[in-house]
Amino acid sequence: MSPVGAEGAGPVGVVLVSHSAAVAAAVAELALGLAGGGEGPPPVLPAGGTPDGGLGTSSELIGAAARAVDRGAGVALLVDLGSAVLTVKAMLVEGDELPGNSRLVDAPFVEGAVAAVVTASAGGDLDAVVAAASEAYSYRKA
Repeated sequence: MSPVGAEGAGPVGVVLVSHSAAVAAAVAELALGLAGGGEGPPPVLPAGGTPDGGLGTSSELIGAAARAVDRGAGVALLVDLGSAVLTVKAMLVEGDELPGNSRLVDAPFVEGAVAAVVTASAGGDLDAVVAAASEAYSYRKA
C-alpha cells in the first residue's frame, strides 16, 4: 500500500452521504476547514437528502457527487445512517452508478469524514483514507 495516490491520478475524492442536505454540507465544510495545509483540499462533495430537498437518500445525487469528485485515485463514500448504507451498497453491487474505484467506508460520519479529508489532503491513497476514517471509531472523548 502506497501512502500516496496512484501515479498520475489526483487526490482521493470524498462523498458525504446524509439523509439531510444541510448535515452533509455542514460536515463537508467542517472537514475541509479542519484539513488545511497538506497538498491542498481534496475533492469533497455532500450528497444529502432527496432531489426535491426532502429527507432521505438519493442514488442520483450520490452517483453525481461520486463522479464529480473522482480524479482517478478512488472515491471514499461515508454515510450517516442505515438506509444510506443500503443505498450505497446497492449502487456498488449494480456496478455502473459509481466510479469503479469507489468504496463504502465503515466509519463514524463526522469524525470519519474529518479523518478521511485530512488524509486525502495529505496525499493518502484510497486504502490510507479508508483506514484513517475507520480508525475514528476508536477516538475517545472521555
